[in-house]
Amino acid sequence: MANTKSAKKATRKIARRTEVNKARRTRMRSSLRNVEDAIASGNKAAAQAALVAAEPSLMRAARTGIIHKKSASRKVSRLTHRIAKLGS
Repeated sequence: MANTKSAKKATRKIARRTEVNKARRTRMRSSLRNVEDAIASGNKAAAQAALVAAEPSLMRAARTGIIHKKSASRKVSRLTHRIAKLGS
């Protein structure tokens, strides 16, 4: 339990940031799930559209510190490669 006034305030701030970060992480994961589902269905056009919608949410998550920047880039790169293989 926090004892000092500043520690109590820090606890409140952390709780607020946690809520915001949870929402952002959920939004990012949902967009990734949409891409995964489109790839699994084999529809290249739908997968491409889902990736176009998901990429900004991934990069936004990286910018705000939800995930690392290189991790976001790696996810986008791997999804792009998997979508490209759908056509062949």
